[in-house]
Amino acid sequence: MDDLIRIFTERGDLAHLALFLWASVASAAALFALRELAGASRRFDEFVRQLARFNRRAHRRHRTRDDTDDI
Repeated sequence: MDDLIRIFTERGDLAHLALFLWASVASAAALFALRELAGASRRFDEFVRQLARFNRRAHRRHRTRDDTDDI
């Protein structure tokens, strides 16, 4: 890495090095954000599935209780 920096400084391409480093960090941050967003989406999907499962069970219990009350 030191050789790469030395080559850039000798040629006067410090702006290119700075731009490359900025682009690398920005790309890494975007990748991290996308991974976190995907994880949040998976967790939300699991939450919605569990909520639907709970509602199905609660509806079933409510329906069977109403059926026994009619007798």
